[in-house]
Amino acid sequence: MAKYYNDLAVFVAVAREGSFTKAAAKLNVSQSALSQTIKNLEERLGLRLLARTSRNISTTEAGEKLLTSLSSHFEEIDAELDALTHLRDRPAGRIAITSSQHAADTILWPVLEKFLGEYPDVKIEVIVDATMVDLVAERFDAGVRLGEQIEKDMIAMRIGPDLRMAVVGSPSYFDKHGRPEIPEDLIRHNCTNIRMPTFKRINAWEFEKGGKTVNVRVDGQAVFNCGSLRMNAALAGVGLSYMLEDYAKPYIDDGRLVRVLEDWCEPFAGYHLYYPSRRQHSPAFVLLLNALRYRE
Repeated sequence: MAKYYNDLAVFVAVAREGSFTKAAAKLNVSQSALSQTIKNLEERLGLRLLARTSRNISTTEAGEKLLTSLSSHFEEIDAELDALTHLRDRPAGRIAITSSQHAADTILWPVLEKFLGEYPDVKIEVIVDATMVDLVAERFDAGVRLGEQIEKDMIAMRIGPDLRMAVVGSPSYFDKHGRPEIPEDLIRHNCTNIRMPTFKRINAWEFEKGGKTVNVRVDGQAVFNCGSLRMNAALAGVGLSYMLEDYAKPYIDDGRLVRVLEDWCEPFAGYHLYYPSRRQHSPAFVLLLNALRYRE
């Protein structure tokens, strides 16, 4: 089928140009190659398509009928190819991303709000999930996680600034129980524990200061796997919560929460977009990469 298409395309070019020389120049092939192609096509069809003279080339009755029939089809094909070029110039398609809630709210959405308006033919699907997802198996194009969580066989691109954790509690809680001065003091406080679905275990609270790392296994009445409930527990005076600094900052600024152990919470690598290294990327995905890339 492909062979017939190529041969017919050559026939249309020669018939329209009325010259092997002009057709060869247009198709960027040799005249002898065109002549042989036409000869082979005529032999397969058992019909003479072109009448050759020393000065020009014209179509026979069969050739004229074939040219008339083919012309409309080739025009349709040309139009479809032009439409594909238009799509290339105007990116389109679906991009699926898995992300944590905090990253989706603070990093993805501010970029997507503008991106979706600029590229109306691009569809973005963001699935919020705290677990580390197998991108290939789950048919995601990319994921967003903290830099330290990304597997080594993935390409990772930084999309946000460094982050810090914060230990917070309500003023009423500290009035009753006092403030911890060092991380080890937390074992005497009612702390809201964190169970992340990725590892299914209770996470230790991690601290670092001057090159010294301290992991504290805290205890308390409540265990949550989402930031909103940990925030609610802290605001209600239930106990201390450990969360991302920017999540707690508005409540610290308005006095509803008080931060402690700030000098033990050093910055760490922020959010990265990660994706398989052996995948061909669409123009839309490349544009999204450029839009999300973190620029200090």
